[in-house]
Amino acid sequence: MKNNNTKIKKIKLIVSDVDGVLTDGRILISSNSEESKFFHVEDGTAAALAYYANLPIALISGRYSKSTEIRAQELKIKYCYQDVLNKKFILDKLLKIYSVNYDEVAYIGDSLVDVPVLSIVGFPVSLPSAHKSAQDSSVYITKKMGGEGVLLEVIEKILKVQDRFNEVLNIMKKDKFEEPIE
Repeated sequence: MKNNNTKIKKIKLIVSDVDGVLTDGRILISSNSEESKFFHVEDGTAAALAYYANLPIALISGRYSKSTEIRAQELKIKYCYQDVLNKKFILDKLLKIYSVNYDEVAYIGDSLVDVPVLSIVGFPVSLPSAHKSAQDSSVYITKKMGGEGVLLEVIEKILKVQDRFNEVLNIMKKDKFEEPIE
């Protein structure tokens, strides 16, 4: 765990897959071809914490979904790439955009297409429901399942290891509620 903490302390960017991570992986398609997904409200809290921590979040999804686009906009996530199977290519673009290195990136993924990215980042994260190859490529497996607030669990862990959680929480509370916690 100590080695993981050393890796986590370097994190400056969080990149995540969508389906199976921010959602439970199920996709509802109605008879009129409208798609629906379930996203967890706690990941909104996660995005707010990340914003106040100056810890950007980007999304890379293997498939396109209007629901994902809407959710990324709600969370004020600036970079949301969809319909991408070569996620390393997009990750390399994000490294340039944010001026970070692989070891400064946390990546959350659950499927085979995530393995190439999980195997090169500083803090690779997968889920209990992830493909075994994704789990084997990760140093941390979340307690939460996809669609249950995984992003919040990961951001909270990063900020706590970086010893910034209470400070960021206070900044957020003061800005939103004008009352710091003790």
